[in-house]
Formats: sequence, structure tokens, C-alpha cells
Amino acid sequence: MQNTATPTHCPYCALQCGMNLTPAPDGTVEVSERADFPVNRGALCGKGRTAPAVLSSRVRLTSPLVRSGGTLVPATWDEALDRIAEGLSRTRAEHGPDACGVFGGGGLTNEKAYTLGKFARVVLGTSQIDYNGRFCMSSAAAGGMKAFGLDRGLPFPLEDIPKSGCVILVGSNLAETMPPSLRFFTELRENGGTLIVIDPRRTKTAEQADLHLMPRPGTDLALALGLLHLVVAEGLVDEEYVRERTAGWEDARAAAMAHWPEYVERITGVPVPQLRETVRMFCEPESAMVLTARGPEQQSKGTDTVSAWINLCLATGRAGRPYSGYGCLTGQGNGQGGREHGQKADQLPGYRKLDDPAARAHVAEVWGVDPDSLPGPGRSAYELLDALGTDIKSLLLMGSNPVVSAPHAAHVEERIKSLDFLAVCDVVLSETAALADVVLPVTQWAEETGTTTNLEGRVLLRRKAITAPDGIRSDLEVMHELADRLGVEKGFPTDPEEVFEELRRASAGGPADYSGITYRRLAEENGVFWPCPTEDMVVHPGTPRLFLDRFATPDGRARFVPVSHRAIAEEPDEEYPVLLTTGRVVAQYQSGAQTRRVDELNAAAPGPFVELHPRLAERLGAAEGDPVAVVSRRGRAVAPARITLGIRPDTVFMPFHWYGEGRANTLTNPALDPTSRMPEFKACAVRVEAVKS
Repeated sequence: MQNTATPTHCPYCALQCGMNLTPAPDGTVEVSERADFPVNRGALCGKGRTAPAVLSSRVRLTSPLVRSGGTLVPATWDEALDRIAEGLSRTRAEHGPDACGVFGGGGLTNEKAYTLGKFARVVLGTSQIDYNGRFCMSSAAAGGMKAFGLDRGLPFPLEDIPKSGCVILVGSNLAETMPPSLRFFTELRENGGTLIVIDPRRTKTAEQADLHLMPRPGTDLALALGLLHLVVAEGLVDEEYVRERTAGWEDARAAAMAHWPEYVERITGVPVPQLRETVRMFCEPESAMVLTARGPEQQSKGTDTVSAWINLCLATGRAGRPYSGYGCLTGQGNGQGGREHGQKADQLPGYRKLDDPAARAHVAEVWGVDPDSLPGPGRSAYELLDALGTDIKSLLLMGSNPVVSAPHAAHVEERIKSLDFLAVCDVVLSETAALADVVLPVTQWAEETGTTTNLEGRVLLRRKAITAPDGIRSDLEVMHELADRLGVEKGFPTDPEEVFEELRRASAGGPADYSGITYRRLAEENGVFWPCPTEDMVVHPGTPRLFLDRFATPDGRARFVPVSHRAIAEEPDEEYPVLLTTGRVVAQYQSGAQTRRVDELNAAAPGPFVELHPRLAERLGAAEGDPVAVVSRRGRAVAPARITLGIRPDTVFMPFHWYGEGRANTLTNPALDPTSRMPEFKACAVRVEAVKS
């Protein structure tokens, strides 16, 4: 092992921060600054700095496990792979291909996500594949497609943010979820721009804002409509822009005018003077942005909410212009690339639609199969999980932990337990893996080469820095071996670059066109923005900024989408009078399957808590640190009280990283957005009770 630094990227959030990895003589791996990567410029959060801790054999899986007599015991690779092949074959033979489900993850590389989608449709012949990225930014994707004809999280690089005049940040606590990005907003204010944060909690991010609005959870749609009403009423519409670059304004305008300021104040709790100040700050400068995250998106009306914020940008001429526009802050490490290349229920590689005959023909030709053999669209993520044990009898799961991360998690756990067969590929024994019939230990980010696509649409090259311990294989090797056992001997290479070369061909001509991107270019150019249809970097350097000339619609115009406020799926009542909202803390990540195995991170965030206002705590008779129970129609969670003035009195907050009695997703509502199929994680009715000792 050479003691040299390898430039690569963090395994966690969608920033995909650059870092250097150096193997140390004692067998550990050291992380050092990599200042050349423009997204983080060397800065790393605690998760990134401690990421190598999960590479240790002390915390990870090092051998395949198979269930014997109710217990998971070590097994050989051949034994484990044979058992998976037998389980999937038996299900197909007895119940048909759609009785086999596949569930992926937003942390899988592009190569793995692409291969997983191909494996499901070519080897298993099943339509039943989706991934946990459905829980991330599917509402923003749907809204972006409706308005712009294309979905890419940010249509501009992060470096444009400090050059804008105003940014409205809706439902994001990026100071904790992606700390290195905060510098762009600090620079925005240093340059004279303003930051408006919309969040029902006074988070660390909100503390940085020039203006903080605290709406009632689930009312972001009404808030955006109220702002657009004021834009119209105060004569601030960019009429020339609307006329030349958009369509559908009159219907959207009429819908917004039904949401007058006082009405919106009653719905949201945001005072009318704050609404007016927001409009002034947003419309005065030459440029402005709206950035959304999970707050407005993880709702049963998330797509409409995103559409309302996009309408605000379009009406004021703030899309497709320099330092302006609508963008979504993707959460998971490869949440963007993960859905572009085929592990989403309705999509084929290149962001092609599975029900498009031309798309099917193109991808089928690359795969060497008959287009008619490809199954149609399947169930979305929660619907797939809800069908486990009934319509879906066997499940292959890679890189996800839905026992902790899915809504109505206790129900999902029971559905998983009811399966005839479950196989899980993971780096640790997650709560979901512990329920499996077979668990396969797979390589991690530092032990393999592959690409990811960050929140800007920048395709990046993660490089192998160390060799995985004996007994561990890559997900690509797993799918190769399973395909062979299931009768498909070709088409599933184990070399990531070979897979990427096929992905390039499959994506060529699609909305997310990677055909001009190569490993060589990624290494030389520090990433390439898609779409990039030509390999010659002089001819096509990639597309860091979308929509400057036209939108990706047939006529080049952006579309207004008329939307109106509606209530969340489950409003508070006498029995459940309080609203619950959920989110993350800085020291943990997603379901915590990996970060909860890092001592330093656990010391900073050892367990769940319930954040509540002093007024609510007083009614309960609860003091700081006392156990309190949060009860919804779906279950009960108990965690220590954290009392703060930084939350609305009618709202409580819980982080969702933990299993056990403090599992926040025991409580959350699986009500789905009709377009994106996003569950309503961010607002449900609960009651809060003191727990007697």
C-alpha cells in the first residue's frame, strides 16, 4: 500500500465535498483538505472528517450472512449468492416476475444505480423497482419538469449564489445538513445580498438570515401564493419576461389572487408585514433565487408547493437569467444521478420515461433486448414497501434502511417481516439488514471507483483509495454473479468504467445526456455538468447553467402551473392538537446506519429528542431532558424534551436518525403527493404527553 493521497469525494450528502484520502501505517485512513474542489474549497463537516471510521472492520460487515434457525450466521459467498438466486427464482416461478421487488438507494453510484435498474428489468423482468430518493426531492423534480421541461436540482452552480441579490431559502437547515455550503450564503450577505429563511423553527440557518418567516408546517403553498398575490397587487410582475419567455400566466395569476395577504396570514401564521417585506427584498435587486429543500417538498401537496415557488420566480423574471432562478437542494449523496439512470419506478437511463416507446427502443438496443420485454412503470417507493408480503413476495435491497427512514415505519417493518425472502447488500448490519434472509457485505466509497452527480448536476469521479478487506465484494460483482445464476451471462460487467461507458450510450440523446462525459474528463476537469453530448471539451464543456437561452420545453417557454392552497392530509384536532415536523441534526445522516457507528458523531448527537416550545412544555409539566411521548394515529415515540423558544408553540420537532422507541418515522404520515408520490414526512397531527417515571 502506497502512502500517497488520493483525491476523491465524501460519501454523504449531495455536496459531494472534495477530500484527499491517505492510508496510514496503522491501517487507518486519514482525511485531508482538498482546496481545489469549488463546492467546499477544502471545508468539511464532522461527518466528512470522520467518514473513514466506518471503513473499520470493527463496525462493518466482513462476511456474508445467511439466516439459519432464526439467526444470521456467517456463510461463504457462493452459499449466500446461491440462496439469493434460489429465493428470487422460486418467487418468479410461483408468483410471476412482479412478485420480485428491488429497492435501491440515493447513495449508490451512477454505475450501481444504472446496473440495478437494468438488473431488475432484464434479469428479473420486474416492474417493481424504486429507491429511497423518492423520499428526497421527487416533488421538486415533478415541479421542475412541469415548469421547465427538465429536472436538475440546481440549474446553476453554487458559486452563483453569492452573486445574487436575494435568496429565499425554503425549508432547509443547511447549516446542519450540509455545513460547507453555508459559506456561499455568508458571502451573499457580505456582497450586499439578502437571505430570507422560511422555517417553522429558528434553526442555525435561520439565525444567519436577514428575515426569518416561521409558517405553520404544511402551509408553504399558501405562503408562496400570498407572495405572488402581493407581487401582482403591487405591480411588480415582469410583464415583458412573462410575455416573451413563459406560458400559462393568466390562470396562475387568477389562482394566486384568491390568496390575499390577510387570508394567508390566517393559514400560515406569518404576519402580513413580513409578507410585504419578503416581496420587497425579493423584487428590489436585479437578481434573486428561490431554493427549496425537504420542508416544502415532503408534503402530500409538495409538487404544487414547488410549482407555486417557481411561479413566483417566473412572474418576477427570476428564472433563466444570470444569478437568478429556482433550485432544489438535493439531500442524498447521489440523489440526482440515482434517479437519472433507471432505479426509479418510471424511468430509464438518461432520465428517459419508461412509457415512451422511443426511449424503450433506444435503451433496449443498448442492452441487446427486445423493447417489448421491458416491463412498464411500477410502484413508487412507499407503495412498493406497502405491498411487501402481499403482491411482492421477495425483495432485493441495496443501500437503504427503510425500517428507520420510511414513513409509518412500524408498518413498513411489519411488511418487511412478512416477506417470503429478503436479501440486503450493505456495508453495515442496519436495522433492515438484521431482518434479512441473506446479507452481503459490499465495498464502500473509499474502496471503489465510480461516479456520482451532486446537487448542481456536476458529475464527479470518486476514486478508489484503499483495498477492501478480504471477504467483501462490490455491488457490481454481486449483480454480475446473480445475473449469471439467473441465466443472464452477459451484460453485467464488474468494472465501473466499463459500466459507465455503457451508461454513456444509454443516456445519449436523453434529457440527462452523459454521452460526452468520460472518466478522463472527470479527472481532468474536476467534474462535468450534464447535459454534455460531445466528448470534445472544447466543443462542449458541459452545461453549468441551464435555461439562459430557452427552457427545455417544446417551444422553449417556461410553464406557469396554476395551483391553490389545500390543507395537509391530517390537520390537528382535539385528540391530536399539535403538529409534528421532522428533520436532521448536524452529527448524524439519514437513517444513521453508518454515522451511529462513529464515536465522535455519537458523542455530539447521542440520541433522539423532542423539540418543543416552553408554553407547550409548561402545559405538560415537562422540564428540559424529561422524557415525553409523541403520539400519532400510527404509533408512539418517546424521547427527552428539548425546550426552546426557537419553535412555534403549536409544533414539535424530532430528528429521524434513530431506531427504537425514539423512532420519529413511527409517527409520520404516508399520505402521498398525487404527482410525485412523495410521502408527507413534514407535517402530521400528534399529541404530546409527559411520561411518568
